[in-house]
Amino acid sequence: MTIDQVFEAFDTLRVLVIGDVMLDSYVWGKVERISPEAPVPVVNVQKREYRLGGAGNVLLNVQSLGAEAIICSVIGTDAPGDLLENSLKEKELNCEGLIRSDDRITTIKERIIAGSQQVVRIDTETDKPVSKAETEALVAKAKELIPSCQVIIFEDYDKGVLTPESIAEITAFANAHNVPTVVDPKKRNFLAYNHVTLFKPNLKELREGLKVDFNVDNLDELKATVQHLKDSLQAKGALITLSERGVFIDFNNETHKLPAHIRQIADVSGAGDTVISIAACCVALGLPPKSVAAISNLGGGLVCEMVGVVPIDKALLKSEAQKLV
Repeated sequence: MTIDQVFEAFDTLRVLVIGDVMLDSYVWGKVERISPEAPVPVVNVQKREYRLGGAGNVLLNVQSLGAEAIICSVIGTDAPGDLLENSLKEKELNCEGLIRSDDRITTIKERIIAGSQQVVRIDTETDKPVSKAETEALVAKAKELIPSCQVIIFEDYDKGVLTPESIAEITAFANAHNVPTVVDPKKRNFLAYNHVTLFKPNLKELREGLKVDFNVDNLDELKATVQHLKDSLQAKGALITLSERGVFIDFNNETHKLPAHIRQIADVSGAGDTVISIAACCVALGLPPKSVAAISNLGGGLVCEMVGVVPIDKALLKSEAQKLV
Protein backbone atom coordinates (compact mmCIF):
# COMPACT_ATOMS: atom_id res chain seq x y z
CA MET A 1 0.00 0.00 0.00
CA THR A 2 1.21 3.51 -0.78
CA ILE A 3 1.08 6.17 1.96
CA ASP A 4 -1.92 7.73 0.16
CA GLN A 5 -3.75 4.38 0.20
CA VAL A 6 -2.93 3.80 3.89
CA PHE A 7 -4.29 7.19 4.94
CA GLU A 8 -7.38 6.72 2.78
CA ALA A 9 -7.95 3.26 4.29
CA PHE A 10 -7.87 4.73 7.83
CA ASP A 11 -11.27 6.27 7.01
CA THR A 12 -12.84 2.82 6.60
CA LEU A 13 -11.89 1.53 10.07
CA ARG A 14 -14.02 1.04 13.17
CA VAL A 15 -11.83 0.97 16.28
CA LEU A 16 -13.09 -0.25 19.66
CA VAL A 17 -11.33 1.41 22.61
CA ILE A 18 -11.86 -0.49 25.87
CA GLY A 19 -10.63 0.93 29.16
CA ASP A 20 -10.52 3.82 31.58
CA VAL A 21 -12.09 6.97 30.20
CA MET A 22 -11.94 10.06 32.41
CA LEU A 23 -12.54 13.77 32.52
CA ASP A 24 -9.77 16.36 32.72
CA SER A 25 -10.88 19.65 34.24
CA TYR A 26 -8.83 22.84 33.97
CA VAL A 27 -9.51 25.86 36.16
CA TRP A 28 -7.55 28.98 35.23
CA GLY A 29 -7.33 31.97 37.50
CA LYS A 30 -5.24 34.65 39.15
CA VAL A 31 -3.65 34.79 42.58
CA GLU A 32 -3.72 38.23 44.16
CA ARG A 33 -3.84 37.38 47.84
CA ILE A 34 -3.16 34.74 50.46
CA SER A 35 -6.11 33.19 52.30
CA PRO A 36 -6.78 34.52 55.82
CA GLU A 37 -7.77 30.94 56.81
CA ALA A 38 -4.47 29.24 56.00
CA PRO A 39 -1.17 30.14 54.30
CA VAL A 40 -2.45 29.19 50.84
CA PRO A 41 -3.06 31.24 47.68
CA VAL A 42 -6.62 32.28 46.81
CA VAL A 43 -7.25 31.54 43.12
CA ASN A 44 -9.79 33.85 41.56
CA VAL A 45 -11.34 31.74 38.78
CA GLN A 46 -11.45 33.22 35.29
CA LYS A 47 -12.11 30.20 33.10
CA ARG A 48 -13.03 26.50 33.33
CA GLU A 49 -12.62 23.87 30.67
CA TYR A 50 -13.36 20.14 30.46
CA ARG A 51 -11.42 17.80 28.21
CA LEU A 52 -11.48 14.06 27.57
CA GLY A 53 -8.77 12.24 29.50
CA GLY A 54 -7.41 8.70 29.74
CA ALA A 55 -8.86 6.56 26.96
CA GLY A 56 -10.65 9.72 25.77
CA ASN A 57 -7.45 11.04 24.24
CA VAL A 58 -6.98 7.76 22.35
CA LEU A 59 -10.52 8.11 20.97
CA LEU A 60 -9.69 11.62 19.75
CA ASN A 61 -6.47 10.42 18.08
CA VAL A 62 -8.28 7.54 16.35
CA GLN A 63 -10.95 9.99 15.17
CA SER A 64 -8.27 12.41 13.91
CA LEU A 65 -6.88 9.64 11.73
CA GLY A 66 -10.32 9.39 10.07
CA ALA A 67 -11.45 6.14 11.71
CA GLU A 68 -14.61 5.68 13.78
CA ALA A 69 -13.71 5.50 17.48
CA ILE A 70 -16.06 3.59 19.79
CA ILE A 71 -15.68 3.75 23.58
CA CYS A 72 -16.38 0.73 25.78
CA SER A 73 -16.08 1.68 29.45
CA VAL A 74 -17.82 1.98 32.82
CA ILE A 75 -18.45 5.41 34.37
CA GLY A 76 -20.70 6.74 37.12
CA THR A 77 -24.23 8.11 36.97
CA ASP A 78 -22.88 11.24 38.72
CA ALA A 79 -22.55 14.82 37.42
CA PRO A 80 -18.96 14.29 36.14
CA GLY A 81 -20.29 11.24 34.28
CA ASP A 82 -22.90 13.45 32.58
CA LEU A 83 -20.18 15.95 31.66
CA LEU A 84 -18.03 13.12 30.32
CA GLU A 85 -20.81 11.58 28.23
CA ASN A 86 -21.77 15.01 26.87
CA SER A 87 -18.11 15.71 26.00
CA LEU A 88 -17.90 12.41 24.09
CA LYS A 89 -21.12 13.19 22.21
CA GLU A 90 -20.05 16.78 21.44
CA LYS A 91 -16.93 15.36 19.80
CA GLU A 92 -19.21 13.00 17.80
CA LEU A 93 -17.64 9.91 19.37
CA ASN A 94 -19.59 6.65 19.40
CA CYS A 95 -20.89 5.93 22.94
CA GLU A 96 -22.60 2.59 22.17
CA GLY A 97 -20.29 0.79 24.61
CA LEU A 98 -20.54 3.30 27.45
CA ILE A 99 -21.98 1.80 30.63
CA ARG A 100 -23.28 4.06 33.42
CA SER A 101 -23.20 2.55 36.91
CA ASP A 102 -24.80 3.79 40.15
CA ASP A 103 -22.02 2.08 42.13
CA ARG A 104 -19.09 3.78 40.43
CA ILE A 105 -17.71 7.29 40.51
CA THR A 106 -16.46 8.94 37.35
CA THR A 107 -12.76 9.82 37.39
CA ILE A 108 -12.18 13.56 37.22
CA LYS A 109 -8.76 15.18 37.46
CA GLU A 110 -9.00 18.89 38.24
CA ARG A 111 -5.99 21.11 37.65
CA ILE A 112 -6.00 24.55 39.27
CA ILE A 113 -3.73 26.87 37.27
CA ALA A 114 -2.76 30.39 38.37
CA GLY A 115 -1.07 32.31 35.58
CA SER A 116 1.04 29.60 33.96
CA GLN A 117 1.69 27.71 37.20
CA GLN A 118 -0.26 24.61 38.25
CA VAL A 119 -1.09 25.21 41.91
CA VAL A 120 -2.71 21.89 42.78
CA ARG A 121 -4.37 18.86 41.17
CA ILE A 122 -7.47 17.32 42.73
CA ASP A 123 -8.30 13.73 41.74
CA THR A 124 -11.78 12.37 42.41
CA GLU A 125 -11.59 8.70 41.52
CA THR A 126 -11.66 5.09 42.54
CA ASP A 127 -9.21 2.49 41.32
CA LYS A 128 -11.05 -0.50 42.74
CA PRO A 129 -11.94 -3.10 40.11
CA VAL A 130 -15.45 -2.92 38.66
CA SER A 131 -17.97 -5.33 40.17
CA LYS A 132 -18.84 -8.74 38.73
CA ALA A 133 -22.08 -7.34 37.26
CA GLU A 134 -20.22 -4.39 35.69
CA THR A 135 -17.56 -6.74 34.27
CA GLU A 136 -20.28 -8.91 32.73
CA ALA A 137 -21.98 -5.85 31.23
CA LEU A 138 -18.65 -4.59 29.81
CA VAL A 139 -17.80 -7.98 28.27
CA ALA A 140 -21.31 -8.32 26.79
CA LYS A 141 -21.03 -4.83 25.22
CA ALA A 142 -17.58 -5.61 23.83
CA LYS A 143 -18.79 -8.90 22.30
CA GLU A 144 -21.70 -7.05 20.70
CA LEU A 145 -19.37 -4.52 19.08
CA ILE A 146 -16.26 -6.58 18.19
CA PRO A 147 -17.61 -8.32 15.04
CA SER A 148 -18.14 -4.94 13.32
CA CYS A 149 -14.71 -3.55 14.32
CA GLN A 150 -11.32 -3.99 12.65
CA VAL A 151 -9.16 -3.60 15.77
CA ILE A 152 -9.44 -3.31 19.57
CA ILE A 153 -7.33 -1.02 21.76
CA PHE A 154 -7.07 -1.91 25.45
CA GLU A 155 -6.39 1.43 27.14
CA ASP A 156 -5.51 0.56 30.73
CA TYR A 157 -4.90 3.27 33.34
CA ASP A 158 -5.19 0.99 36.40
CA LYS A 159 -8.52 2.58 37.38
CA GLY A 160 -10.32 -0.76 37.55
CA VAL A 161 -12.44 -0.91 34.38
CA LEU A 162 -10.25 -3.68 32.97
CA THR A 163 -9.81 -6.83 35.06
CA PRO A 164 -7.91 -10.06 34.28
CA GLU A 165 -11.31 -11.76 33.74
CA SER A 166 -12.62 -9.21 31.23
CA ILE A 167 -9.25 -9.00 29.44
CA ALA A 168 -9.12 -12.81 28.99
CA GLU A 169 -12.73 -13.11 27.82
CA ILE A 170 -12.60 -10.17 25.39
CA THR A 171 -9.23 -11.25 23.95
CA ALA A 172 -10.43 -14.83 23.38
CA PHE A 173 -13.58 -13.55 21.65
CA ALA A 174 -11.56 -11.13 19.49
CA ASN A 175 -9.12 -13.87 18.48
CA ALA A 176 -12.01 -16.16 17.56
CA HIS A 177 -13.34 -13.38 15.29
CA ASN A 178 -9.87 -12.54 13.89
CA VAL A 179 -10.00 -8.99 15.27
CA PRO A 180 -6.51 -7.85 16.35
CA THR A 181 -5.94 -6.57 19.90
CA VAL A 182 -3.46 -3.78 20.68
CA VAL A 183 -2.58 -2.97 24.30
CA ASP A 184 -1.41 0.14 26.14
CA PRO A 185 -0.67 -1.46 29.54
CA LYS A 186 -0.19 -0.20 33.08
CA LYS A 187 1.29 -1.96 36.09
CA ARG A 188 -1.59 -3.87 37.67
CA ASN A 189 -2.73 -6.00 34.71
CA PHE A 190 0.62 -6.02 32.92
CA LEU A 191 0.90 -9.80 32.76
CA ALA A 192 -2.84 -10.40 32.22
CA TYR A 193 -2.75 -9.58 28.49
CA ASN A 194 -2.22 -13.08 27.15
CA HIS A 195 -2.58 -13.95 23.44
CA VAL A 196 -2.87 -10.33 22.28
CA THR A 197 -1.71 -9.14 18.87
CA LEU A 198 0.53 -6.20 19.78
CA PHE A 199 1.61 -5.13 23.27
CA LYS A 200 2.92 -1.55 23.61
CA PRO A 201 4.65 -0.68 26.90
CA ASN A 202 7.21 2.08 27.28
CA LEU A 203 10.70 1.28 28.57
CA LYS A 204 9.84 1.98 32.24
CA GLU A 205 6.71 -0.20 32.06
CA LEU A 206 8.68 -3.00 30.37
CA ARG A 207 11.32 -3.01 33.12
CA GLU A 208 8.80 -2.80 35.97
CA GLY A 209 6.29 -5.22 34.42
CA LEU A 210 8.87 -7.97 33.90
CA LYS A 211 10.96 -6.97 36.95
CA VAL A 212 14.10 -7.00 34.82
CA ASP A 213 16.91 -4.57 34.24
CA PHE A 214 18.90 -4.55 31.03
CA ASN A 215 21.04 -2.25 28.92
CA VAL A 216 18.62 -0.72 26.43
CA ASP A 217 21.52 0.47 24.26
CA ASN A 218 22.62 -3.13 23.74
CA LEU A 219 20.40 -4.37 20.90
CA ASP A 220 20.88 -8.05 21.81
CA GLU A 221 19.73 -7.40 25.40
CA LEU A 222 16.75 -5.40 24.17
CA LYS A 223 15.77 -8.15 21.72
CA ALA A 224 16.11 -10.84 24.40
CA THR A 225 13.98 -8.86 26.88
CA VAL A 226 11.23 -8.27 24.31
CA GLN A 227 11.32 -11.97 23.37
CA HIS A 228 10.92 -12.79 27.08
CA LEU A 229 7.92 -10.41 27.19
CA LYS A 230 6.33 -12.05 24.14
CA ASP A 231 6.90 -15.52 25.60
CA SER A 232 5.44 -14.50 28.98
CA LEU A 233 2.26 -13.20 27.35
CA GLN A 234 2.21 -15.56 24.36
CA ALA A 235 1.71 -12.34 22.40
CA LYS A 236 2.16 -12.11 18.64
CA GLY A 237 4.11 -8.90 18.85
CA ALA A 238 5.46 -6.05 20.97
CA LEU A 239 6.12 -2.40 20.21
CA ILE A 240 8.32 -0.69 22.81
CA THR A 241 8.50 3.10 22.94
CA LEU A 242 11.96 4.21 24.03
CA SER A 243 11.52 8.04 24.31
CA GLU A 244 14.56 9.76 22.81
CA ARG A 245 15.88 6.37 21.61
CA GLY A 246 12.93 5.83 19.26
CA VAL A 247 10.95 2.58 19.08
CA PHE A 248 11.57 -1.16 18.83
CA ILE A 249 9.14 -3.61 17.25
CA ASP A 250 9.14 -7.42 17.32
CA PHE A 251 6.15 -8.60 15.30
CA ASN A 252 5.38 -11.21 12.61
CA ASN A 253 8.94 -12.63 12.68
CA GLU A 254 10.54 -9.23 12.11
CA THR A 255 12.48 -6.97 14.47
CA HIS A 256 13.27 -3.30 13.80
CA LYS A 257 14.73 -0.53 15.92
CA LEU A 258 13.94 2.92 14.58
CA PRO A 259 15.57 6.12 15.88
CA ALA A 260 13.53 8.98 17.27
CA HIS A 261 12.96 11.94 14.95
CA ILE A 262 14.95 14.96 16.08
CA ARG A 263 12.29 17.47 17.03
CA GLN A 264 11.74 20.56 19.08
CA ILE A 265 10.12 18.92 22.13
CA ALA A 266 7.45 21.17 23.62
CA ASP A 267 5.41 18.66 25.63
CA VAL A 268 5.59 14.85 25.73
CA SER A 269 2.15 14.38 27.35
CA GLY A 270 -0.24 12.42 25.18
CA ALA A 271 2.46 11.05 22.86
CA GLY A 272 1.84 7.45 23.98
CA ASP A 273 -1.87 7.83 23.17
CA THR A 274 -0.98 8.96 19.66
CA VAL A 275 1.45 6.07 19.17
CA ILE A 276 -1.07 3.39 20.23
CA SER A 277 -3.83 4.91 18.07
CA ILE A 278 -1.68 4.95 14.93
CA ALA A 279 -0.20 1.50 15.64
CA ALA A 280 -3.68 -0.01 16.07
CA CYS A 281 -4.96 1.46 12.81
CA CYS A 282 -1.84 0.24 10.97
CA VAL A 283 -2.24 -3.27 12.45
CA ALA A 284 -5.92 -3.26 11.39
CA LEU A 285 -4.80 -2.61 7.80
CA GLY A 286 -2.26 -5.44 7.97
CA LEU A 287 0.75 -3.20 7.33
CA PRO A 288 4.24 -4.68 7.66
CA PRO A 289 5.86 -4.36 11.12
CA LYS A 290 8.40 -1.75 10.00
CA SER A 291 5.63 0.50 8.63
CA VAL A 292 3.57 0.08 11.83
CA ALA A 293 6.58 1.20 13.90
CA ALA A 294 7.68 3.98 11.53
CA ILE A 295 4.32 5.75 11.20
CA SER A 296 3.57 5.40 14.95
CA ASN A 297 7.02 6.69 15.88
CA LEU A 298 6.58 9.64 13.54
CA GLY A 299 3.18 10.53 15.01
CA GLY A 300 4.49 10.35 18.57
CA GLY A 301 7.28 12.76 17.64
CA LEU A 302 4.93 15.21 15.94
CA VAL A 303 2.59 15.58 18.93
CA CYS A 304 5.59 16.26 21.19
CA GLU A 305 6.05 19.51 19.25
CA MET A 306 2.66 20.74 20.44
CA VAL A 307 1.94 22.17 23.87
CA GLY A 308 -0.68 20.26 25.86
CA VAL A 309 -2.44 17.02 25.01
CA VAL A 310 -3.54 17.30 21.39
CA PRO A 311 -4.56 14.59 18.92
CA ILE A 312 -2.46 13.98 15.82
CA ASP A 313 -2.97 16.17 12.75
CA LYS A 314 -3.67 13.66 9.95
CA ALA A 315 -2.59 15.93 7.08
CA LEU A 316 0.72 16.75 8.79
CA LEU A 317 1.36 13.08 9.62
CA LYS A 318 0.65 12.08 6.02
CA SER A 319 2.98 14.71 4.53
CA GLU A 320 5.76 13.74 6.97
CA ALA A 321 5.18 10.01 6.30
CA GLN A 322 5.58 10.61 2.57
CA LYS A 323 9.10 11.93 3.25
CA LEU A 324 10.00 8.61 4.92
CA VAL A 325 9.21 6.52 1.86
